[in-house]
Amino acid sequence: MKKPAFARISRVKVAIFFIAFGCVASSGAQNSGPTVSLVPVASGLANPWALAFLPDGQFLVTERPGRMRVVSATGQVGPALAGVPTVAVGGQGGLLDVVTDADFARNRRIYFCFSEPAASGAGNSTAVARATLAVDARSLQDVRVLFSQRPKVESALHFGCRIVQAPDGNLFVALGERYHRKDDAQKLDNHHGKVIRITPDGGVPPGNPFASQPGALAEIWSYGHRNPQGATIGPDGKLWMHEHGPQGGDEINLPQPGRNYGWPVVTFGENYGGGKIGEGTAKAGMEPPLHQWTPSIAPSGMAFLTSPRYGMAWQGSLMVGSLKFGTLHRLELSGGRVQREERLLQGNGERIRDVRQGPDGLIYMVTDSPQGRLLRLQPD
Repeated sequence: MKKPAFARISRVKVAIFFIAFGCVASSGAQNSGPTVSLVPVASGLANPWALAFLPDGQFLVTERPGRMRVVSATGQVGPALAGVPTVAVGGQGGLLDVVTDADFARNRRIYFCFSEPAASGAGNSTAVARATLAVDARSLQDVRVLFSQRPKVESALHFGCRIVQAPDGNLFVALGERYHRKDDAQKLDNHHGKVIRITPDGGVPPGNPFASQPGALAEIWSYGHRNPQGATIGPDGKLWMHEHGPQGGDEINLPQPGRNYGWPVVTFGENYGGGKIGEGTAKAGMEPPLHQWTPSIAPSGMAFLTSPRYGMAWQGSLMVGSLKFGTLHRLELSGGRVQREERLLQGNGERIRDVRQGPDGLIYMVTDSPQGRLLRLQPD
């Protein structure tokens, strides 16, 4: 594939929004943060879904059609890695998230998720696998499926799947409810619409809330989720995630063990074509979102900006991509609440699929298209 030039494109347009009374409204205020530019790192990626960082400035990128590639520090896109398991590609399904192990420098271990076809007959589900990236970075070795979402169903929608490794080494995995099976999100006998917690070997770690409850699946951490598309560990050490709502009600949640996050009983969204879903926007025993977007932005990718590379005004911000608008949302947090929201990259025109902070402290993104790009947000 053609190696892109490191060219700086037009400066990012910025609009600032403030949070008031649970709504987002334009303030008309001037941007007090840094001036930033969008710098292309690599192009020609087929619907890239996630990126992870390798030593020496390299990147590991998944493509939804079922390929994983290494991108060099200078933007050269490498060949598809050998060893990726069979992927059920179609609709929203394919090769999805990827993260490197906290001890990657020693063990070269990665974790990734994909839509896994049934061993026989129809159906698929989200699966999580572990592998070792070969020393020559041309193949995956010792590939092992750690977890398969149950049950498998015939659907090409709402696979979800973001993987986060907690400080204790265990893995959180956010799973979609497969769309047509939305009522499953309220039941504990399946993995649809759940956040699960597993060990790096695929076992059930101590402390999972339903491990000893009859009829419940031991991997479940929280439930009542719809279609998670972003997750990260915050500076507070807690799991943060967001999920798509239907025509409104995209949510940011902080999944706590054993808690119910409401879908589809409560939501700020509505049925496609109009019409109420469930019982309203709140109900006793169901956790309200930390923040919600109505209308939907179709959030994807999520990272805390912990570095000072963009100045003190941005440090500590939560960065969230938008598939619908191609914007990057910077959320300022205080007292456990979103105090201000700033929309970056307006007019960019590219669906942002993943957002990560790199080892250099800068924000990197991939864009979801047949000619997707790996981009860097560069402070001027």
